[in-house]
Amino acid sequence: MAEVSPSWNYTLHLPHDPRAPGIARGTLRLILAAHEMPELVPTAELLAAELLANSHCHTKGPYALRVRSAEPGRLRVAVWDTDPRVPPGFSNGGSPAPPPDAEHGRGLPLVQACADAWGASVLRELGASKGGKLLWAECGGGATAW
Repeated sequence: MAEVSPSWNYTLHLPHDPRAPGIARGTLRLILAAHEMPELVPTAELLAAELLANSHCHTKGPYALRVRSAEPGRLRVAVWDTDPRVPPGFSNGGSPAPPPDAEHGRGLPLVQACADAWGASVLRELGASKGGKLLWAECGGGATAW
């Protein structure tokens, strides 16, 4: 009989602190080790690092890392922050490549190149989400809705 793995998810709330992205990446590695998904660590950590850096650099409030697996071998990494503005190009087909001498602007194109699927949700209602946006990326398989 085939074993069915139940879906799971974690949310790590982070202050706007320069140490927070590193703590979140370490937490992600621990989550993947606990769920025996070491093959996803390099890609998931890269996706998380870029999404976390985007929130840390472009917002002033707290943010959160969300990690979810609804299917065996597949993972969704998402970062919520308080700013409802979706980065240009992230929700409409892709970010343009930055000029070769640009010092910024490579993170979201890198996410789009390495993820199996990616997207954004604007959270307009206050409540548990406190509004803002959720940028997400999937690795380890095909796409599904959050």
